[in-house]
Amino acid sequence: MSTSFPRPFLTLVGLTFVLSTAQAAPAFSAVEQGNYAVDPNHTQVVFSVLHLGFTNYAGFFSNASGTLALDPAQPAQSRLSVSIPVGSILTPSTKLTEELKTSEWFDVARYPKAEFVSSKITQTGTDTADIEGQFTLHGITQPLTLHARFIGAGQNPMNKTYTVGFQATGELKRSAYGIKTYVPLVADKVELSIAGAFEKAK
Repeated sequence: MSTSFPRPFLTLVGLTFVLSTAQAAPAFSAVEQGNYAVDPNHTQVVFSVLHLGFTNYAGFFSNASGTLALDPAQPAQSRLSVSIPVGSILTPSTKLTEELKTSEWFDVARYPKAEFVSSKITQTGTDTADIEGQFTLHGITQPLTLHARFIGAGQNPMNKTYTVGFQATGELKRSAYGIKTYVPLVADKVELSIAGAFEKAK
């Protein structure tokens, strides 16, 4: 007796296999050492603020660029530098998105980029690290610490490029960068969640 499976079922089985294989990521210590560049198509910086004490309102920045000099054997020797076009900001509200670009908020015309440059990396676990550095936003530079976790690494099946990914979190006070509009109705504290993908230089 022969059994015929519908094409959608076979596609689902194949996709499940690919995903399960991808999830078998190497240990961070086995990741390839070298110089990497930010993959802007798969990197997002999500920010969240408490709005009127009712909801945590989120938006994100995209089109990041930058470099990562990665040494998995000696993480403290690694270096990270990232630049984010502030004009890439996006929120669920088109009106708010445009308002945030004005001089009342980020003043994109005057300060088009935000930049983070690491100064110290401390390994905190087998796949985690604290990344201390200087963050420049709205023309002001302040220290910022990101808490990073290794997600996975391997050859991207789409473009055949060796890629490594991390998730990072952090927080800052926007008033420290001169962005004080509507504080405290819109919270001063900003929480960051960053999905970072990096492609190894060929």
